[in-house]
Amino acid sequence: MNKIIRKEIPMGSKTLVLETGKIARQASASVIASMGNTVVMCAVVTKTDNEKRDFFPLSVHYSEKTYSAGKIPGGYFKREGRPTEVETLTSRLIDRPLRPLFPDFFKEEVQVNCMLLSLDKENPPDVVAMLAASAAMSIADVPFMGPIAGARVGFIEDEYVLNPSFEMLNNSDLDMVIAGSENAVLMVESDANELSEDLMIGGILFAHQEMKPVINAIQDFAHEVLPERSEHKNKYADEEKQAFDEVNSKFRTDIVDAFTTTNKKERSEKISAIQDKLVESLDEELHDLHLKQFKEVEKDVVRGNILNDQKRIDGRGMTEVRDINIETNFLPSVHGSALFTRGETQAIVTTTLGSGRDVQTVDALQGEIKDNFMLHYNFPSYSVGELGFPMGPKRREIGHGALAKRSLKFAVPSLEDFPYAIRVVSEITESNGSSSMASVCGGSLALMAAGVPIKENVAGVAMGLIKEEDKYEVLTDILGDEDHLGDMDFKVAGTKNGVTGLQMDIKIEGINEEILEKALMQAKEARMHILEKMDAVLSAPLELTSLAPSFTKFSVHKDKVKVVIGKGGSTIKGLQEEFGVTIELQDTGEVSVFAENKEIAEKAKEKIELLCAEPEEGKIYEGVVAKVVEFGAFITIMPGKDGLLHISQFKEDFEHLTDVINEGDSIKVKLVEVGRQGRLKLEFADSE
Repeated sequence: MNKIIRKEIPMGSKTLVLETGKIARQASASVIASMGNTVVMCAVVTKTDNEKRDFFPLSVHYSEKTYSAGKIPGGYFKREGRPTEVETLTSRLIDRPLRPLFPDFFKEEVQVNCMLLSLDKENPPDVVAMLAASAAMSIADVPFMGPIAGARVGFIEDEYVLNPSFEMLNNSDLDMVIAGSENAVLMVESDANELSEDLMIGGILFAHQEMKPVINAIQDFAHEVLPERSEHKNKYADEEKQAFDEVNSKFRTDIVDAFTTTNKKERSEKISAIQDKLVESLDEELHDLHLKQFKEVEKDVVRGNILNDQKRIDGRGMTEVRDINIETNFLPSVHGSALFTRGETQAIVTTTLGSGRDVQTVDALQGEIKDNFMLHYNFPSYSVGELGFPMGPKRREIGHGALAKRSLKFAVPSLEDFPYAIRVVSEITESNGSSSMASVCGGSLALMAAGVPIKENVAGVAMGLIKEEDKYEVLTDILGDEDHLGDMDFKVAGTKNGVTGLQMDIKIEGINEEILEKALMQAKEARMHILEKMDAVLSAPLELTSLAPSFTKFSVHKDKVKVVIGKGGSTIKGLQEEFGVTIELQDTGEVSVFAENKEIAEKAKEKIELLCAEPEEGKIYEGVVAKVVEFGAFITIMPGKDGLLHISQFKEDFEHLTDVINEGDSIKVKLVEVGRQGRLKLEFADSE
């Protein structure tokens, strides 16, 4: 029987509890982590097949069970389905700090499965899942160079708060998740309310300091569970070294020459031609090994050029931003559009405005969430000159879209201030690095072009790092190859006043405070340059586009809400069909009408106000004869309000009243009296 090991770890004002040996014992490793009543199980499975691969097949899956919050799933089948956006983003959040802590030679399959079992109203589960994954990986027999810890930081009333509750986050100017090892920060994911670079750095360092005791405690926990780990070595080290030397000696000069070509497409063609020469010179069984080492020589060339000669692939300086070109409202039938091009990265970004009924409703575990701002990012294969099949959004696209949305949401007005649903779509048409930040820039411009009253432009830039021992260079506005061959992808977005979004991924064992500060300050300089270019094209929102739905908002007495709705919704449905509008009605009596144009919206408003109006004595009405009886005629003076025009009011000679008046006739009448029981007495309008 497995020994159950449990450890309680203080973490700020809360306690993290780790336990193993009781659940999921057939997995390679499993841990139950809890904070308060939020409980996450993480099971790690590894497979050793000694297959030669050129990549590390690590997969991370996070899932939320609705029973964890005492709920039953919606839909016909009443069970959890495909991963939600939250689950996908949390899976990425866990994956990113784990991946760089495996040695380059390790290519065995590792699968991490995190499952939310219980959720309280205090503790967000993503950080708990990250801690569970770190602990489980630390007791799995794999060459994991951890453990890591994760933490969330808020900034409330000018103070940093460690692992704030859901409620506290609603009042926080910062929502930052950090992961790190004992010596360095590995990953940051954050949105902020225009905070300064100093405050962002302070939040990262605050979290890292608080995480160090937790990391040490997880180490103690792991050592108690697994006192000795297997030694993992690179079995192919000698072969790889020999292959590297062969490729380096024969093709380095050609590779160096290829990387003097600044155009991505031309450079790729040259590299492919060199690879073809390499393959032709080798026996087939050596192709994979030597092509892998070809990539290592490429990496060595590019990194050496930057560190030793301060020479980037496209010839720019370390802090130089690529050329920027901007067009706005170039799509004639779209509510708002922008074409943002930075070097060889390009995005078509559009804004579409809808009614309140188009607001996204998410059935989250914490309750129903309504979001009036949506941002979707699409990355088709043609944007990098590749073949591919159009499919639904992949993890990367969901993650990039979420980053762009977080960066822009600070500037977007609330539904109360701007009663439209807003959807921004970024179509990446060319990509050579930093496409998510192009989406931020293009999104800001497209919002302004549609007339959305955003506070000011938001811009973003991706920073990179090349580091060898104590020598390093921070790169501004990185290319795709600089991202791929470098050590860091650090994206920063914000306004002139401060940072609104930040994402950092480190591919080495971490970076220190000095590099972090340099990267943020260099990013600020680049952001100001980009904002200047954007403001030169569009510095303030245009008038609301005439293509957007026209909107009018007014109130009726709350007692009249039922009148507007009608029996079974018949009245409101009839109004919407009659005028072709969308009507939103609140219990308070607040009415919103969305229509194709202002004239239609006003007509619908008049009809609703008429429905809710009360008859006024002495007022003249244009009525319609509803019914003719022996003693007079009932006249409809407003919807649902009929009055009696007595037979004595008719001065003509007639045998039957229908000789002078019939149902459907229009007639001007004056309301003489409203009786105690609400009966209306009418006379001809010209009777005086």
